[in-house]
Amino acid sequence: MTRLPLTLTFLAILAACSQSAPTDARANEAGKTADAAESVTLARLDCGTIEVSDLSVFSVAGSYKGVHKTLTDSCYLIRHGDQLMLWDTGLPGDLAGKGPQHDAGWTMELARSLVDQLADLGIKPADIDIVGISHFHNDHTGQLAMFPNAKLLTGKGDWDAITAAQPDAGLNVAPYAHWAKDGGSVEPVSGDHDVFGDGSVVMLDLPGHTPGHTGLKVVTPGKTYLLTGDVAHFHANYDADDVPTWNTDKAASVESLKRFKGIAEEAGATVVIQHDPADIGLVPAARASAK
Repeated sequence: MTRLPLTLTFLAILAACSQSAPTDARANEAGKTADAAESVTLARLDCGTIEVSDLSVFSVAGSYKGVHKTLTDSCYLIRHGDQLMLWDTGLPGDLAGKGPQHDAGWTMELARSLVDQLADLGIKPADIDIVGISHFHNDHTGQLAMFPNAKLLTGKGDWDAITAAQPDAGLNVAPYAHWAKDGGSVEPVSGDHDVFGDGSVVMLDLPGHTPGHTGLKVVTPGKTYLLTGDVAHFHANYDADDVPTWNTDKAASVESLKRFKGIAEEAGATVVIQHDPADIGLVPAARASAK
């Protein structure tokens, strides 16, 4: 039997350890996340609809000219143990019950406010611990001000735009006033952010649609979800890596969409396009999931 010199034997052991350690670490992290997921639930809330008369503005490739579509505006309630988190807050609450509201080719409608829907579950605004906002557009921040006791999580790029000395014209900063001016608890997020520190709920850094745009990964028992924010608005532009004409950085938008798809594939996740009506049924309605 040929014996390796002690030096070579030692190096071989080091090499084996260096190969197995990352694998073991990933397995340990996956195990911790799976354990944490046992206390996590995800449910959909109805935050309105947006009827678009011409979808061409959603395509830098020039697709969908003259195509009409009604988009959903979904928000989500996440339970993590005894903590409650909202993801996005939909259309403005003052639209609730007023019927369709028309604005330059867009028709918006909100049947009931988030506060009323949460009341059905026995949840008061003060019970919400965290509100995560995917980005600063008003169909995602419309009811943010209704939850002043919550800690706000939002992408740093968006927060910097909101709190700039002179915000860009057309940027609706009003929903953020409590956190920007009145001392509300806020955490501007840079990069990916593990909300509860256990891998079960992670904000994903996906800039381009806005400077600090984010999506959300939610790991529940038996299923992982990826919520898009507005990295894509409907399945056709998701499949084509196509992005809206008004995005702040179109190249970054495409890269973020590709990154999102890679994360989804690696995690074996259920992708939920928040604005696509086809995806409403992928997440249980909040009423059905209430405890």
